[in-house]
Amino acid sequence: MPARNPPAAPRRIELEALPGHTIRRLQQIAVALCMQEADALGTTPVQYAVLQTLADRPGLDQRTLARAVSFDTSTIGGVVDRLEARGLLTRNLSPDDRRVRLLHLTRAGESLVAALVGPMQRAQDRILEPLTATERKAFMRMAQRLIRDREDVARSGPG
Repeated sequence: MPARNPPAAPRRIELEALPGHTIRRLQQIAVALCMQEADALGTTPVQYAVLQTLADRPGLDQRTLARAVSFDTSTIGGVVDRLEARGLLTRNLSPDDRRVRLLHLTRAGESLVAALVGPMQRAQDRILEPLTATERKAFMRMAQRLIRDREDVARSGPG
């Protein structure tokens, strides 16, 4: 019997057909729209996530904050450093564990969060603007399902 050759691998994949590429492009668009809306306030989407989370849950430590906004602790460390340098939050020693610093918004941080609500909501509306109300709900439901069902991959990191 003659040896069979394995089937040839496809020579190329259309980027537009890849969900990962599509999601990355959508993320670029989402960040750009958020930056357009919040440009005057000088705040990135990640900084907004940190500020809003601390407004909702004052006194978090940096590790818990990182988990709450789904970022690694080193990334959040830099974000917290920049926000602290701008006078938007403070780090205070925990009374229970002197190795832990608890994060609180300053009055300036609280004011900035309040000022960012409108621009961030407008950015979210602009992201989904091309979709009908039904499509928006379906998109969010599917995106949240993908996140929920793949959360373990994000936590475990690369191979």
